[in-house]
Amino acid sequence: MRITSVARVLRKPFDGVGRAVAFLTTGILVQLAPLLVLAVPWLNGGPTEALSVIVAVLVPLSAVALATPVLTAAQTARFRTRLGVAIPRLPAVAGASRTDRARQWLRTPATWRQIGYHLLAGPLIALAGALTLLLWAAAGVAAGVYVWIWALPPETRVEHLGYTTQAVYVTATGLAGLYGAAWLSRALTRLDTRTATARLGPSRAELLQMRVEEVTESRAGVLDAADAERRRIERDLHDGAQQRLVSMAVNLGLAKVTLKDLPDDARKVIDEAHREAKEAIAELSNLVRGLHPAVLEDRGLDAALSGIAERAPLPVGLTVHLPVRPAPAVEAVAYFVVSEALANVVKHARAGRADVRVETRGGILLVVVTDDGVGGAAPEGGTGLAGLAKRVASVDGTFSISSPAGGPTVVTVELPCAP
Repeated sequence: MRITSVARVLRKPFDGVGRAVAFLTTGILVQLAPLLVLAVPWLNGGPTEALSVIVAVLVPLSAVALATPVLTAAQTARFRTRLGVAIPRLPAVAGASRTDRARQWLRTPATWRQIGYHLLAGPLIALAGALTLLLWAAAGVAAGVYVWIWALPPETRVEHLGYTTQAVYVTATGLAGLYGAAWLSRALTRLDTRTATARLGPSRAELLQMRVEEVTESRAGVLDAADAERRRIERDLHDGAQQRLVSMAVNLGLAKVTLKDLPDDARKVIDEAHREAKEAIAELSNLVRGLHPAVLEDRGLDAALSGIAERAPLPVGLTVHLPVRPAPAVEAVAYFVVSEALANVVKHARAGRADVRVETRGGILLVVVTDDGVGGAAPEGGTGLAGLAKRVASVDGTFSISSPAGGPTVVTVELPCAP
């Protein structure tokens, strides 16, 4: 049992070292191409004139720089297949034409980080890896010296009787070299992983930017899904439950008109049911309109806001100027802003008039609701303004309110007007 434990301790430094050696070997092979490109002008002794020397340096460097995307792809594939390390890809460079994309690519800091890796860090680590492989080979030969000695003819061993003591030292040195090579292989693998992750992948700031973009896209998808679900519920209620209630109310109305010989109690029940059915239809209509009014989807924000203004129990001045129709999610938020703001005016402001202005300014959808009420409105006052501010923030909009005591109250909302 003790011997097994000792053997396990002695083997532990070599556990998984084959993976590191294969990783370093692949790195040397990948790095050979840029090294050969850099070395070609100097194979025959190199140029002697100053201009030729400059050309011999700049041309290979430019060639390696232009090959950076290919080299980066090869290196990231090496890390992924050999170590299972996934280096995040940088976002594609945007540009109207190939020249613009190339210009933007050269201006990107990530490009120069990658070029620096392929010209400096990569070759140095590959050189260290080559020396480590040589150490493996030399240490393996030294550790197996007894094998080589016994492969010699017997008379040779007889002629060198003192070989045993020397072979012990050589074997011990070889074993120490094997342990050192194993440590170096792991150390170089870790160093290359850290360097490549920092140089070939995005920086911390770029990772944060990419994450923000992912979260923004995800949130936009959630908002679109929620808006689509509201529309589905609105259609189901409008085409299903509301139509059934309308049919029931019509039948009850017909029963009131046609059934003249019913007892008074029965007629009273029918009258009550008819009245309840009409009230239920009105409540369901308000609920459907609150979920997502069909007119907003069919005819746009102008028509939907006109309906709100007409139904309001006080005069509402409406001005809408939208050359381009906003995105559905933004359009829905603007509708609910006006609807909730006017509801607050009716309930709390004691106003005689309200004005609504909706227009676009430089890619921003501006919504302003003004009333001549008593003022004193605040988001923390429990009037629904806090929820309204959260709804506006869900599409990266801004919400502000000015409501001094005595009025007027002005609610201003700015929404990103994406088409």
